[in-house]
Amino acid sequence: MPVFEIHPQLVADCHRLGRFDLCHVLLNQNAALPWFILVPETDVTDLLDLPDEQRNAAINEAAVISQFVRRNLGYPKVNFAAIGNVVPQLHLHVVGRRPDDACWPAPVWGNLTEKATYATSQLDRITELLKRSFGLKAAVDRLTKE
Repeated sequence: MPVFEIHPQLVADCHRLGRFDLCHVLLNQNAALPWFILVPETDVTDLLDLPDEQRNAAINEAAVISQFVRRNLGYPKVNFAAIGNVVPQLHLHVVGRRPDDACWPAPVWGNLTEKATYATSQLDRITELLKRSFGLKAAVDRLTKE
């Protein structure tokens, strides 16, 4: 069985936090908004083409991230999308939004011009909270940037 690989563009743009049962959990490097990306371990390229069980698992894992964004990060609105026009690998966007964010009410795609960087302590805190509260597991370190 071939080793699953996350698309190089996602690896370049994100911090890798860990994984749930189906999806790898990434966090966009731009800390202006909490922009999580879930990458299911599948060769299917469209969410709606996944078998029922996998599709339900992917949606449930995205809902966990949505709950985390609301409960732990204090964002009242969450945007969800599975677009895949630029990166063809199936990946799910879960983005925290609020009326005072950098591009409200416009979509983040193409409108988020503000840039911020996560401190290592912030990444550690987010990862630890996801582990403790939602069962995030450490990912095998075969997908890291080189």
